[in-house]
Amino acid sequence: MNQKKLIVANWKSNPNDLASAVKLAKAIDHKNVVIAVPFPFLPAVYKQLKKSALGAQDLFWADGPYTGEVSAQDLKILKVKYVIVGHSERRKNLKETDEMINLKLKAALRGGLRAVLCVGEPATVRKKGIKEAKKFVKQQLVNDLKSTNKLLKLKANKLIIAYEPVWAISTGKGSEPDTPEDAVGMIKFIKEILYSKFHILNPKVLYGGSVNAKNAKGFLREKEVDGALVGGASLLPLEFHKVINAII
Repeated sequence: MNQKKLIVANWKSNPNDLASAVKLAKAIDHKNVVIAVPFPFLPAVYKQLKKSALGAQDLFWADGPYTGEVSAQDLKILKVKYVIVGHSERRKNLKETDEMINLKLKAALRGGLRAVLCVGEPATVRKKGIKEAKKFVKQQLVNDLKSTNKLLKLKANKLIIAYEPVWAISTGKGSEPDTPEDAVGMIKFIKEILYSKFHILNPKVLYGGSVNAKNAKGFLREKEVDGALVGGASLLPLEFHKVINAII
């Protein structure tokens, strides 16, 4: 397995009970894997992991009396190493703005967590062409990383970008497959932005457009693709291990 590739398993709000979460964690525990689980399962899953790192799916941007929220400090106490920020579902369904995501990203980095920042264009933008898609993604990056240059100078290695072409995600209406060639083109573009505007020398960018056992090799064999953000396939141990084994 290529030691430079990273696989992030995003369980979303699955599974339905603690026993299933523990069983699943044992089944997919693997080196160079991050398992991002629902908040209630974090302590129990951490106890099962021998090779994987523990991840959370969100955080709040401040400590203090914020009912229902979870801070970076809370996550650190629970042994979390990674946190997903700005996932497309939260942007769409919970109306998270770039301003909110920027605050969360800063909180994660200041708190010592590795942040997996998700960016990607929806179908309405993609239909206008690749030029508009790149413009959209660039604006997300610029807004989400606003005023982070000093922070990134010290913590650039803790920032990971996950490119999520929303139009290619299976849960989206009228979704269609992305191609490795198109993904590489966008990922190269993202890396250029990270280098030119934020002076990140070796940015890590994952691909997150419905990665599964059938298409994983096509994306992960590309040198520009530094790994994958995996959703539904991470709930199926046999499928997930095929994704891991697709890394050359």
